[in-house]
Amino acid sequence: MNDTTERVSTLRHWPTMAGIVLAGLMVYGLAGGEEVAPVLAASGMIYLGAAALGRPSAAWPLFGVSFAVIAVSKALLPGVDPTWPMLGVAAGLAAYGLVTRAAGLSRQVLAMAGFGLVAVVTLAVGGDAGAYLVAAGMLGHAAWDVHHHRTGKVVARSLAEFCFVLDSLVGVALVAMTVWQ
Repeated sequence: MNDTTERVSTLRHWPTMAGIVLAGLMVYGLAGGEEVAPVLAASGMIYLGAAALGRPSAAWPLFGVSFAVIAVSKALLPGVDPTWPMLGVAAGLAAYGLVTRAAGLSRQVLAMAGFGLVAVVTLAVGGDAGAYLVAAGMLGHAAWDVHHHRTGKVVARSLAEFCFVLDSLVGVALVAMTVWQ
């Protein structure tokens, strides 16, 4: 392979590289599963939002929204875990999808309910049990990512690839950190 071919091949996998970088940033200094709960809720919200809007290309802007919701919640709502505002955004998107009769919404609503429930139970349980629970949720969402990457539906394939890498690495790292603490 020549240099141009190698660069094109590397650029084609930018979502994987971005997922590795963000996972590394998230895991560095991670204290417990409660810190990952809003990310799990965000993962479900992004898929739900893209389905509600009927545009796979909306997934990346929704990723930005999830980042902003987490950051703003931490800054402006001390004592309120960002999982709760994320669930509020998801509920709003679900309502919009119901009003507009978005195709494929029911699966995403069920998935959001499941991932959201895991995030909320993680907050309630805490400790090692919460860490294992949210890690299982992240790995479950990674499987959801693989399904959507293969089908090419609901979200942009680049987001599904990115999310698979992020979810897998964070889930495995959380289990490893909990086992070895």
